[in-house]
Amino acid sequence: MRPTIYLTGFMGAGKSAVGKELARLLRRPFVDLDASIENAAGSSVASLFARRGEAAFRKLERRALLRAAKRPGVVVALGGGTLLDPRHRALVTKGLLVNLTCSRAELVRRLRPARAVRPLLAGGSLSARVGALLARRRDAYAGAAFSVSTTVNSPKAAAMIIARRIP
Repeated sequence: MRPTIYLTGFMGAGKSAVGKELARLLRRPFVDLDASIENAAGSSVASLFARRGEAAFRKLERRALLRAAKRPGVVVALGGGTLLDPRHRALVTKGLLVNLTCSRAELVRRLRPARAVRPLLAGGSLSARVGALLARRRDAYAGAAFSVSTTVNSPKAAAMIIARRIP
C-alpha cells in the first residue's frame, strides 16, 4: 500500500507547488489543505482569520486534515502551522512526512508580495516576523522523515528528490 505523503514547511516554502508536481510524478491525487479549507468555508484563509480568528481556522484545518488522511496514498500539502497541534503530528506519522526548507532571506523575498493576505505576517519587520514564526515552528517540522531545500531547488527538482526517496 502506498503511504500518504505529507509536505510540511513554512509558508512560502513551496508546499503547494512541490505537492502538485510530486502528485503528477507519482500519478497520485493531490490535496492542498489550505485550498480544502477555503472550499469548505467559502472564503479565503485571510478572510477566515479576519472574521473568525485563528482558533476557528484551526478547527476547520483539523476537519480538512482528517478528511485528507482518510484518502490513502494521496499527496497532501499541509498548512505552515498545521503541525503545531500535537494531534496533527500524531496523525501524519501514519504516512510519510517531508519537510520543505527554505532560507529565511528567500522566504522573506517570496512572501513580501503576499504579506497583505497572510495574517500571521502582519505588523513589524517582515524578516523579524518570519524569524519568530520559524523559531516557534522548528520543533513541529523536526519530526519529518527527511527535508528537501526549496531555496535553490525548483518545485520539479524538489519533487524528483522526494520521489526518489519514497520507500
